[in-house]
Amino acid sequence: MRIRATVAAVTGALALSAFAVPAAQAAEPKVPADIAAASEVVHPDSGRSAFAAAEDGTPYAMNATFSSVKVNNGKNIAVGTTNVVKVPVTFKLTHGADVDIHAADFFAGIELYRGASFDESVFFFDSNDASCTDSSATVANCKATVQIDPFALMNEDAGSWKAAGFAVAFNGEDPENPNLDNVGVAVTDPTNSFKLQRYSKLTVNASPEPVKKGKTITVTGKLSRANWDDNKYHGYTNQPVKLQFRKKGSDTYTTLKTIKSNSTGELKTTVKASTDGYFRYSFAGTTTTPAVNATGDFVDVK
Repeated sequence: MRIRATVAAVTGALALSAFAVPAAQAAEPKVPADIAAASEVVHPDSGRSAFAAAEDGTPYAMNATFSSVKVNNGKNIAVGTTNVVKVPVTFKLTHGADVDIHAADFFAGIELYRGASFDESVFFFDSNDASCTDSSATVANCKATVQIDPFALMNEDAGSWKAAGFAVAFNGEDPENPNLDNVGVAVTDPTNSFKLQRYSKLTVNASPEPVKKGKTITVTGKLSRANWDDNKYHGYTNQPVKLQFRKKGSDTYTTLKTIKSNSTGELKTTVKASTDGYFRYSFAGTTTTPAVNATGDFVDVK
């Protein structure tokens, strides 16, 4: 099992020891390089950043707000075991006339986090620096991408997450060594809530094929989901799953019965053959695992 070095939980010398955990063992919050300095500035009191604590001054409150934030087109986010999930985010940025959002050292992004608030998050992923198009002198429509790597996650991360918007104007200061008194910061928190879920899979096999009318059909399958602790798929146990049937020529599935997955996620039940059609299993999902339908398996009834 990977060990998470959560920087938010440590300060001072302990922070340095957390960074010393080997990369193969640590799973730290993910911040794209183009927005890393800005991300550090907006968390001066959280203990996430040794950088922010070491700098002089206090950022001023910048006149900028986030609204109409949309994460993953308004849908929950499901992450598997290997592929990095690229999550689109869009938002409206409203700012004062004195704020130059197109300056080379102005940064705006969306943070997806698990925890009570932006400043008290347990784990997080930041977007890249947003691309913004002006709709007026003080309003811009922006878009960015948050990349979620399953190798950075652990099973405890599945469930309820939030989003926040943050912007930083360095105003000519060196992002690596700024006088924070000259740096503007704006945070809108929270902007959204959603579920980060462990990707699910569901299979079905109905046999024998073909089968005589009135004879028994055995329908087997398996419900599994991503395990972020070992990056493999394991059976999802003791879960209610519906067995459904769709007659040949119909577009509608009807539920025949509900059974539960066993200790390894396996499913098995029997029905009597009546007419040609497709059998499938259907799982409604949970807070940590998305709904999924198996691809229908056709049975020819003689």
